[in-house]
This record gives sequence, C-alpha cells and structure tokens, in this order.
Amino acid sequence: MPRFAAILFDKDGTLFDFHKTWGAWSRAFLMDLAGGDVALARRMALAVDFDLESAAYSPGSLLVSGTPHAIAETLLPFVPGMGLAAMVGRMNALTAEVEQAEATPLTPLLSELQTRGLRLGVVTNDSEAPARAHLASAGILHRFDQVLGCDSGYAPKPAPDMLTAFAELGGLAPETVAFVGDSPSDMQAARAAGMTALAVLTGPATRAQLCALADQVLPSIAGLPRWLDLSAPSENAA
Repeated sequence: MPRFAAILFDKDGTLFDFHKTWGAWSRAFLMDLAGGDVALARRMALAVDFDLESAAYSPGSLLVSGTPHAIAETLLPFVPGMGLAAMVGRMNALTAEVEQAEATPLTPLLSELQTRGLRLGVVTNDSEAPARAHLASAGILHRFDQVLGCDSGYAPKPAPDMLTAFAELGGLAPETVAFVGDSPSDMQAARAAGMTALAVLTGPATRAQLCALADQVLPSIAGLPRWLDLSAPSENAA
C-alpha cells in the first residue's frame, strides 16, 4: 500500500517561486501606499522586514508568512485616513492580478501526482479568493480537492487548523498526508497536524533554517516524484 494518500501544498514560495512573483510587486505596492515618498516606503518596508532597494525578504518577513489582515494592521499607521477593511480589500484586489512564476511546470507535475492516485490540496495564509485566482490563472485550480485560505474559517499557519481541515474534509488520516511548504511556519503547522513536513527552497527561507523542522528539504517541488519513489514502502518489508 502506498505510504501517502495526498499531497497538500502551500502556495507562495512552493507552487510559485516567491522572489520571482512577489519581489517587484511588494516594492511597487509600498511605494504606491507611500504616495511615492521613498523615505516613508522605506519605513513601511522596515516594519514588514522587506528590503525596498533589493526587493528581498527576510525569512521572518510579515510579507512572507503573514495574513493580509496582519500585514494591513502593521502598515495602517503609516497611511492615515485608510481603514483596515479598505486596506485588506485593496491588497486582495491587487494581489489577485499578480502574474505567478511557477516554481516548476505545474500542469505535468500535478497530473503525474494525480496519476499516482494522490489527492491534492492547497492551504495558504493568503485570502482564499486571490489564491483561487492565482491557481486558475495557472490553469491548475481544478487539480485540487480543497483550497483553503486565511479567511476560509480556520486559523492561519503556523496553527495546524487548515491542514487538519483538509484531512478531515477528505476523510484522510493526517499521517497519510505530506505537506509541502517553504517556511518555518509551514513546517511547524505540518508537525502540529501530524503530517510529514516537506520543505522546498523556492521561498525566502534557507536550507539551514528549514532542516531542523522538516522531514526532508528539496530544491523545489520538481523533486516530489523521486522523493515519493524513495519514500515508498519496500515490497519486501515485513
């Protein structure tokens, strides 16, 4: 019997390369919020651990693992006159339109995983509507049994709630699910949910930061088929 019944994915930094997708957008977004005031944009960038000049994220950046609500709460003091709901709505509307850079060609990879009989899902700290828009724009939304975001009714990662919900909705035992993510909070969520924690290096976190928390670290999700082959129980196992 196969070891795994499902693969559950994080979105940004896992299915899609984080730096290629979001770096330039984050810089432009902060500059827009600042009304072109570079000094103000730098202060906002510092508050969310983002380097405005290089468009690079620290591994702990709120822009990497924070929810839109948490990001908006942090940036709101810099934008007098804008309400929290208005900023979250603005972020969701703008992020939904961002062109995603696939970490590896996704259609053939996901097709192969489904051919193996694996069920697929996505859990993200992004809002659900933009997440679905990103998956649809890549032509892969229909590949997933469940797509859960930070506003889908479950606590965001590193809490295990979304991961546990995916397993419960699919009638799956957590130990038969491998969760693939790019951040320490992803790995913490996987362990808390009782799932295999599989890390990839297509987000801001380094191998050293992920090794202590992950069961395995891969360069990208392109390595999933080989990893599954190596993880399969031996036919001769007792």
